[in-house]
Amino acid sequence: MIMMDHCAKDGSPKLIPECTLPLTGKNVVDMIITDLAVFDVDAETGLTLTELAPGATLEMVKEKIGCPFNICQQL
Repeated sequence: MIMMDHCAKDGSPKLIPECTLPLTGKNVVDMIITDLAVFDVDAETGLTLTELAPGATLEMVKEKIGCPFNICQQL
């Protein structure tokens, strides 16, 4: 699990298709929790939005993410 800000200080998305920093582990994260949402991570299906933070909307998440994601049926 990773807890992080959804965007960088300049407003750019931190969730992007491919990591640009050195990796300390590959395929070890199964959940990402940001200040806007919670995502399940799967090597085959990618990110799945499972929960929105209080006050966040789906539109906000779509605007501030830099990669494709799925949406769970419960949202």
